[in-house]
Amino acid sequence: MPRTPLVVALGASLAAGCTSDRTLTRGPLPACAGAASTVALSVGAWTAYDVTADSGCAIFPANASTTDSAEYLVVVQAAGGTPGDSAPYRLEAGLARPAGGAAVRAPAGPARGARSIQAAFERRLRERGRRLAAAPAGAALRGGGSGAASLVRPAVGSVRSFSVCADLDCTTYRRVTARALIVERHIALYEDTLAPGGAIDDATVDSLAHGFDDRIYPLDTLAFGRESDTDSNGVVMVLLTPVINRLVTAAQCDTGGYISGFFDAADLAPATAARHNHGEVFYGLVPDPAGALSCRHSADTVAHILPGTFAHEFEHMINFVQHVLVRSGKAEDTWLDEALAKLAEELTADSHLPADTAGFTLGVYQDLYCAGQYLLAPESHFLLTTTDRSFGDVGAGWLFVRWLVDHTGADVTRALVQTSHTGTANVTQATGEPFATLAGRWALAVWVSDLPGFSAPPELRYASWSFRPAFATLNLQDPADFPRPFPLLPANVRSGTLDLAGWLRAGSGVYLLVHQEPGGGPDTLRAGGGAGALPASLVPRFEVVRLH
Repeated sequence: MPRTPLVVALGASLAAGCTSDRTLTRGPLPACAGAASTVALSVGAWTAYDVTADSGCAIFPANASTTDSAEYLVVVQAAGGTPGDSAPYRLEAGLARPAGGAAVRAPAGPARGARSIQAAFERRLRERGRRLAAAPAGAALRGGGSGAASLVRPAVGSVRSFSVCADLDCTTYRRVTARALIVERHIALYEDTLAPGGAIDDATVDSLAHGFDDRIYPLDTLAFGRESDTDSNGVVMVLLTPVINRLVTAAQCDTGGYISGFFDAADLAPATAARHNHGEVFYGLVPDPAGALSCRHSADTVAHILPGTFAHEFEHMINFVQHVLVRSGKAEDTWLDEALAKLAEELTADSHLPADTAGFTLGVYQDLYCAGQYLLAPESHFLLTTTDRSFGDVGAGWLFVRWLVDHTGADVTRALVQTSHTGTANVTQATGEPFATLAGRWALAVWVSDLPGFSAPPELRYASWSFRPAFATLNLQDPADFPRPFPLLPANVRSGTLDLAGWLRAGSGVYLLVHQEPGGGPDTLRAGGGAGALPASLVPRFEVVRLH
């Protein structure tokens, strides 16, 4: 059943998740040519038109009805391209240039919106992981394990040292000493000996360890595949250390959030593992109720944050292992790796249902916040991001992968991870469908999936979510973070009333509602670049579905 969660506000957990404008040159759009596509759709039908091949024009024929209006959702989308690519766009409606009183939107610069220090830090780690993966790798691991004849598991109370990234660029590392608080079947949980005393009690330690062992580990390995065991200790090590808290200052926490945890590919990459921790490790922050290290984090807050962080970072670890260590390939593209890690958080949250709705809410709240940030301004964000600096970019990735799983089945996540393919080519290989086709269907589904009074075809639906009631609930309970009952508001288009300009970003697009009164039309929607045609490299398309 599609989920409509009852959500409580958790402002502290939002902070952990998830550029300047450029000048737009305005010029006349190219004239429509004979190649212009004529939209001929019945209600509920959808299609896509190649903007480049259609001379940038789509013609909506006159509404033949004298009693009913006609309405179409149009997404002018960069349906592919290289991650991070963008280009200026111009949109006009009508058969002629709009009159001087037409509405004009000011040019928008590269991706804006709420900034996330965690997301930017993750991006730098994933970029470095790709560089490390390209270094001489030696023999690949087959089957995701070390092949060692025997395991030497850590003992509870044993002490070892770790090398930990100590700044946001990981140009410096700090050596810390940590003690194993608990060792279970799949996890050894360590605490830095310099952590504030008594901050993590035994109940929290047990909850974190058993939550990973009984919930996160089986879910992530089923969805994505197995981790390696390069150090032959039979467990994933998790280190909770004040070094993570100190990655940001208290002032930075107020503007961009904090780092809740991370996976560092330097611990596993053959070229660097020996200089770091040579094993399966990810890291988390420690409780700091007094704010002595950075911003304040109560023990309860950390206990709520870390399970989602564990699920997220474990996916990054598995993804690196499967792409790089098992298959000697390249590390996954930032946008897709991050999207899958956000899905891992959601899968962990789902496992709390139906009995524990509070646990579900805690786990999925940030995914919905990031999705909401994207939907508030899709054209200000990338799906195919390389920057990963904003919550909105992260939200686009989760929304796409969530729809992809609903569309193709749960096995697609393993296909995306257990491969040497990366990025959009990986999506095409895993699904057997062109990426541009999938991206277009997803873009339409975001608006029409649960649109009241409209029966969306199966390929334009989310099977797992009813987003409108979910966001409506969030808006009632937390209007500061969720300012609209449904965040996406397409621009309304009537003949001769549209003159929009901005930036089209890889994978994302501009949402329009084209409305014709009874007997109205014909109408033309014309798209171009800042001066001339949109670049074919972005795969510009009109995605169109008839609503009424």
